[in-house]
Amino acid sequence: MRNLDEYPHLEQVLMVEEALYKYKSDKTIRQIWLALPTKVKWPIYTAILDYLECYGKIIVEDDRTVSWIWAPEKVRKLLSNPKLVAR
Repeated sequence: MRNLDEYPHLEQVLMVEEALYKYKSDKTIRQIWLALPTKVKWPIYTAILDYLECYGKIIVEDDRTVSWIWAPEKVRKLLSNPKLVAR
């Protein structure tokens, strides 16, 4: 069983999300990690990146830059379309 200190806390996830959104695709994974206002351990940081990539908020490019792809406004617009049918 893993130590609970090794899992990201909500505050850490939100902080990393904010930094990734701020830099869009200007910086690499490491540059963003070094620019975080509060330091996060590398394994926790990579776990957060995996989570955000899995849920479609970011993609990590071949050159290790991170691109923010989540567009909640567009999702809300699509979901409010009455012609859209969930299956």
